[in-house]
Amino acid sequence: MSEVPLFRRRNLPHWDVPGATYFVTACLEGSIPARGLLDLARYRYELDARERPPDLTEEEWDLRRSKLEFARLDEWLDREPAVRWLERAELAQLVIDSLLHFADVRYDVLALAVMPSHFHWVFRPRDEWVATIPVNQRYRSAREQVMHSVKGYSAGRCNRILGRDGPFWQSESYDHWIRDMAELERIIAYVENNPVKAGFVKEPGDWVYSSASLRKVVRLPNGYPVRGGRSPGLPE
Repeated sequence: MSEVPLFRRRNLPHWDVPGATYFVTACLEGSIPARGLLDLARYRYELDARERPPDLTEEEWDLRRSKLEFARLDEWLDREPAVRWLERAELAQLVIDSLLHFADVRYDVLALAVMPSHFHWVFRPRDEWVATIPVNQRYRSAREQVMHSVKGYSAGRCNRILGRDGPFWQSESYDHWIRDMAELERIIAYVENNPVKAGFVKEPGDWVYSSASLRKVVRLPNGYPVRGGRSPGLPE
């Protein structure tokens, strides 16, 4: 795997950095209503038109705008999603199982929360797995390979349960590489507090579709990788 950081842009910016920990949000196809898409497009245009503050570098300003845009997106996802397949316990469980399937093998899982219309996930590809990726598969970064596997598998299984065809996830996910420990701690808290912010539960550990619930059961401190296995409180 290349030791040089890679930057790609489709509709969203994507950074791939060797050894990095990633914060990823994947949304169900069609989860953002039409007026939400219009609002996000207008907000993106407004952010692009703003002048860079003189105390920020170009990279810092790009990061600031990306965070502002994500916050706007997350509000739409939490409050007014148009598609909510993951309200169904068996589908939420399937997504959690997919996220944890290769935990401790291909990646470390530091946080996750499966919401009705999307999931948040913090993971770090393991160096020993990255080193085994064949040369002919390195057109995808480690992050891309992990996301391709998780989204592809869970989409196929969920669609079969729903008796439907077509895209299950939006083709592009929001991702952000985490710069330092302080940022990692803030993002883990953000992910696990998301169900509380959305009004679903009063405490993060009460949301069974999350790493906070897993940690609560096994008394695992914050910051330690979450192991694979079924989430507590969900149907067998």
